Amino acid sequence: MSGSFTQVGEQAWQWLEAAAHYSETDDPAREGVTRRCATPEHHALLEALRDWMEALGMTVRLDNGANLIGRHASPHPEARTLLLGSHQDTVPHGGKYDGIMGVLLPLALVKYLKDNAITLPFHLDVVAFSDEEGTRFSSTLLGSKVLAGTFDAAMLETTDDEGISLGQALEAFGCRPERIAEDAYRPEEVIAFLETHIEQGPQLEREALPVGVVSAITGIERHRLTVLGRAGHAGTVPMAMRQDALVGAAEVIRLVDTLCRETEDLVGVVGKIENAPNGVNVIPQTTTLSIELRSPKDEIRRRAREQLMAQIEDSLTRRGLTFDAQLTYEQAAVACSAWLKGELEDSVRESGITPRVLFSGAGHDGLAMQSLCDIGMLFLRCAGGVSHHPDEAIQPEDLTAAVQVLVTTCRNLARREAAA
Repeated sequence: MSGSFTQVGEQAWQWLEAAAHYSETDDPAREGVTRRCATPEHHALLEALRDWMEALGMTVRLDNGANLIGRHASPHPEARTLLLGSHQDTVPHGGKYDGIMGVLLPLALVKYLKDNAITLPFHLDVVAFSDEEGTRFSSTLLGSKVLAGTFDAAMLETTDDEGISLGQALEAFGCRPERIAEDAYRPEEVIAFLETHIEQGPQLEREALPVGVVSAITGIERHRLTVLGRAGHAGTVPMAMRQDALVGAAEVIRLVDTLCRETEDLVGVVGKIENAPNGVNVIPQTTTLSIELRSPKDEIRRRAREQLMAQIEDSLTRRGLTFDAQLTYEQAAVACSAWLKGELEDSVRESGITPRVLFSGAGHDGLAMQSLCDIGMLFLRCAGGVSHHPDEAIQPEDLTAAVQVLVTTCRNLARREAAA
């Protein structure tokens, strides 16, 4: 064979190192990678990706949502398509692998197929989604919504910190946002969507496994809760007569933490707090905090919400406090397709790795793509579970293992497609 798994794994590593320098930061190792949608850094990365794709014999196009799509064509023009990919954008000062690794690993897959003259009865479309994180326009899952046909044109009116709208930014990027609806794939032409991504958690590393198979993408809900008390002089109001909103908020934080620790498949956090009047000698009158709950099972998350709100009401009432709670965001959990999950497990096993199934506690492009087709995910371990941080790290040999799993999956899907 003219190309080995090790060789294409090493190529993926080199591509990842090169991609990290298309960033608003100067030193990815120290400052992380900052790459936002429809910026010069995004454009420069896509030019590099285009070069790499075309060198592999792929046809490349930019759609009107700023997604770059490279096709490794099947010898059968009327064949269906397997979509692979992930997002190119990052959080501010993020890591080198979150998102972009899921673009470059499929390119390594294509390189292996090309080097070894392996043909498939379906097309491979590798997608660099324009915007999953929503860092610039709060346009979460922009790219994948375009392909899935669920993009809301109202998103084009959202603006960045400089007042530039998403629509204006896409036009400047060379897109025609008024034609985004034309870029959606048709369900009948797609086999499935498969994403590779770093785990963003510690489980695979703890179990010494290079890859794992994802069962579901978590459901998420966020609340804005304001505890209402009464301000007063901190030196003159007796402790027993106080209505201290911050003390009540502290009790809310404890309740959230305790509930999540005691409930299987539930995680949560209070990540933001605003206190008023916020004086050193004033009893807090209002404290506003965010509450986030996540679970791969929506019934667990919703039941936890009901339990938590009842506990909060009971606790704050006993302290003479009231509260106002608003649900500000809710995204249902999405299960990965059972048949594709099974195919990935078989491919992991055939690659000499013990299959490990785990759920994703973070959101991914599959949340949008499931409206179009069946979805599957393959996780790669990351050091310490660190993500969204310059210290994000993977092992080069895990890229090799992942490419082997992807090649095996494609071979198995080829047999499945031929039998359909």
